[in-house]
Amino acid sequence: MTAEPRRTFLKTLASAALAAPFSQRLVGQESRKAKRIRVGQIGVGHPHAGKLSVFRQSPNYEVVGIVEPDAELRERAKSQPAFADLKWMTQDELLAASGLQAVLVETRVRDLLSTAEACVAAGKHVHLDKPAGASLPQYRRLLESAAKQKLLVQMGYMYRYNPAVVLLREFLKNGWLGEVFEIHAVMSKVVAPADRRRLAEYPGGMMFDLGSHLMDLVVGVLGKPAKVTAFAQHASRLDDALLDNMLAVLSYDRATATVKSSAMEVEGFERRHFVVCGTEGTFHIQPLDNPAARVALSQPRGKYNRGYREIEFSKYTRYVDDAADMAKIIRGEKESGFSYEHDLAVQETLLLACKLPIDK
Repeated sequence: MTAEPRRTFLKTLASAALAAPFSQRLVGQESRKAKRIRVGQIGVGHPHAGKLSVFRQSPNYEVVGIVEPDAELRERAKSQPAFADLKWMTQDELLAASGLQAVLVETRVRDLLSTAEACVAAGKHVHLDKPAGASLPQYRRLLESAAKQKLLVQMGYMYRYNPAVVLLREFLKNGWLGEVFEIHAVMSKVVAPADRRRLAEYPGGMMFDLGSHLMDLVVGVLGKPAKVTAFAQHASRLDDALLDNMLAVLSYDRATATVKSSAMEVEGFERRHFVVCGTEGTFHIQPLDNPAARVALSQPRGKYNRGYREIEFSKYTRYVDDAADMAKIIRGEKESGFSYEHDLAVQETLLLACKLPIDK
């Protein structure tokens, strides 16, 4: 994206109805002294609930307890290293815990928003796993409440702090790719039959389950699309009703983006990719989970020569940088790099890509 369209997009956000409360800086009540932040977790039903281990290992946090009302899930979790030796509490007990500042919301997807609303109502910062529910009005209400209290709602999109994505943002900030006219992204895997039945509970299918990570990246580059065209298909011979082969086309005035997600791709992790094509260069990240990039430039840019080159990155662990960034924001050391407006635009785009309503 060139500087001028980017400025236009930011001005559009500034004039939006939600911009006033959402554009305020998130400032924690703690001093800049690096005190350990007291944090808890509600839920172990989300596939990414094990990220609590990152917070347990971080010098920035003290984990005070964990909540899981479902007895079966709770018993199963007790034997997992991420939850070993933690204090099990009720939700009311956790939210009333002395000095508690933040809560990780890792429930089943259907309970994410209601649980996050309870945490924000109690005055706590929240790390909310994806996707942000199926009700855009409820999500908007959650963000509005958090904004009024200057609380952070950090979304658990797992590629935000990926080193290749971070470098891509630098290329875009510097204008090295020129004007972006095309993005294509794929995130697929083979989903086992039992997991397919669980995912079929949600009408958005694989786009709802995996596509949110990619929508976060696309909207981060191009902003909210003018139009979303969704193609949803059940391609498997398994009779589970899961929409397992999905495509969304996002239309902009001078660009298009395609986002693809399926439940049947053999070795799908290796082909997960995010490609940004601009008038002055292309940035191709593949695979996303163990990132490498192939970059083409029309002319030398900084230390990068004209033409194609491969860029390697050191191995990274998901959520380590998310947790570190969250600590800095809570302490008031920095602003969030992801605005409420951005997160709301991501969720609206995702629901449209899933052929789900945005007014319920």
